[in-house]
Amino acid sequence: MAAVREVHYRLPGLAAGALPGAHRSGRGEGGFEYRGPLPLARARDLRRLDLRSSLRDPFGQWTVRQYSQRLSVPVLLVADVSASMAFDGRPPRQEVLADFTESLAASAWRNGDGFGFVACDEQVRQDLLLPPGRQRGAGAALAARLRGLVLSGRSSQGLREAWRWLPQRRSLVFLVSDFHLPEAELRAVLASLALHALVPVVLWQAQEAGPEARRGLLDLVDPETGRRQWLWWRPALRQQMIERQQGLRERLRLLFAGQRLRPLFIEGAFDADAVTRHFLS
Repeated sequence: MAAVREVHYRLPGLAAGALPGAHRSGRGEGGFEYRGPLPLARARDLRRLDLRSSLRDPFGQWTVRQYSQRLSVPVLLVADVSASMAFDGRPPRQEVLADFTESLAASAWRNGDGFGFVACDEQVRQDLLLPPGRQRGAGAALAARLRGLVLSGRSSQGLREAWRWLPQRRSLVFLVSDFHLPEAELRAVLASLALHALVPVVLWQAQEAGPEARRGLLDLVDPETGRRQWLWWRPALRQQMIERQQGLRERLRLLFAGQRLRPLFIEGAFDADAVTRHFLS
C-alpha cells in the first residue's frame, strides 16, 4: 500500500481554543513564540520578568515577556456526494474525493488537529458523518467507504444544512464539490459557512468538456436526473463545451472573490503538493 501524501495547511488569522497544536494564537498564557513585552500589571508573571525592556521603559514600568501558545483547530471536510460527483473521468471524481479525504485526515492527525467529515446530497448523509476527533485511522476507513459508495443523490441541497454539524468555534473547513449548482444555492451555502475559514475545493476532469474524438454519435446521461440524450459530437460542439467550462471557472472565481475566498481547483488526480502550494502562495 502506497504511503498517504500529506498536505500542509494553515489557518488564516489566529486560532482560538484550549488544546495545544500547530497554529498561531493570540493567547499569552504559555508557549514558546515570543510576542513582545507586556506591563507587569497586565501579566503578573515574575518568572518572565524582562530586565532589559524594563530598564528601557520611559515610564519606569516593570515588563514581562509575552509568549503565544500554539493551538489546535478543528479541520472539517464538507463533501458533495450527489450523483454528479460520480463522474467517470481519469481518474474518477469519486476517487479524487477519497484521496483528498484520506490525505487531509492524515495531515490533521499529524498536526494534532481534530478531523471531521460531513457528506451531503439531497440531505446531510448521517451514515457518513464523522465528528471532529483525533483517531489516526479514521480517514483511511472513511476513504475506503467513499471509494465503494454508490452516489445516487439527485441534488446537493443538503450542503445548506451542513453548518449544523460543524463546531461552533471557528474551524478550517474544506468545501469539496464540482460546483455544478445554481448560483443562488451556492451563495446560500457560502453564507451558512461564513463563521469558518472556508476553502472551496473544485473537482473537475478534462473529460467534462467532452470526448477527444472529433465526430461521432454520443449517448449522454445526466447522472442526477437520469435523463438520456443522443448527440452528434463534432469539433464545434466541443469548442462550445470548452468555452462554457472556462466561463464557469471565471464566474466561480468572481463569486468566491466577492466572499473573500480563494478557490482551489483540482483538475484530474489529487495532488497533495498543489494543496500545500495553495496555502503558501
